Amino acid sequence: MTKIRTQILVIDSQSPAPALIQPAGDIIKAGGLVAFPTETVYGLGANALDPQAVARIYEAKGRPSRNPLIVHVPDIASARKLVTEWTETAEKLAQRFWAGSLTLVLPKAPSIPDIVTGGGDTVALRIPDHPIALALLRSAGVPIAAPSANRSNQLSPTLAEHVFKGLDGRIEMILDGGATSGGVESTVLSLVENPPRLLRPGLITPAEISAVIGEIQVGLPPLAHAEKAPLLSPGMLTRHYAPQTPLILAVDDGTAQVESLLQRGQKIAWLTFTPQPPHPNLQVVVMPQNGEEYASRLFAELHRLDSARVESIVVSALPSGEKWMAVADRLQRASQKP
Repeated sequence: MTKIRTQILVIDSQSPAPALIQPAGDIIKAGGLVAFPTETVYGLGANALDPQAVARIYEAKGRPSRNPLIVHVPDIASARKLVTEWTETAEKLAQRFWAGSLTLVLPKAPSIPDIVTGGGDTVALRIPDHPIALALLRSAGVPIAAPSANRSNQLSPTLAEHVFKGLDGRIEMILDGGATSGGVESTVLSLVENPPRLLRPGLITPAEISAVIGEIQVGLPPLAHAEKAPLLSPGMLTRHYAPQTPLILAVDDGTAQVESLLQRGQKIAWLTFTPQPPHPNLQVVVMPQNGEEYASRLFAELHRLDSARVESIVVSALPSGEKWMAVADRLQRASQKP
């Protein structure tokens, strides 16, 4: 692809000035690509109603064409226009969780190009809970298709510098709003099944969803990963969210794996919950024991360690429970070999 100049604009994340956002909105309207912060991670946005603009997302990321995109909208009324059926369940969930990190999968309207949905007949929708993202949606005046703003399968970006490292020369603009708070991508719930099905865990847990609408299914349906078939949701590739450095998931605290690697002379990093004795070839990262705080730090730490020239990253086993589902999912996919 032709290399283009990528501009970075620093924006006040709490009170984005419309005049500063306008150039980004103009880029979106003209078919260009803009990376912007959300409350989860940075997204890479294009006009969701413009197939050529959306095709540029896939090209810039190197993303498989069957992997669908999430469409971001500024309000519930805009979401209703993009589906053929807006159910009572959708309304309840939208009223409870939007703006926020819940993505709803519904039958798509004809206005949604097939390229947005990976060739499938459903569309994933959400309202982002971030002032810059909402200001960009208002400025552009169109729904914005936006996966994470990284090269496909690589670490998700939680800082503008992460975006620049992966997409410099491939996109027109990055809106730098500082670190994102959530740290992992949204929860994805399919409403085309009964009961609804969790397709990707996120910071909104199954219990929180069930408290609003009752029973939901957790776990993917048969043939969800059928080769060449459209994926049901973003985030379903076997290897995803991965650092360049090999990542090893321990079945316990990881002490045995760490000691074995150190004995082989490797330089390693260890994401653990407890401080460790110093060792010249070991970088210890003491992670929070709260699932949401862990999620907020995870990708930033993995980006840093990827640049630290360690040979392996060992991750201590996580606690059980719904608050850890999103982190466990990301780490499981990140640990898969290419």
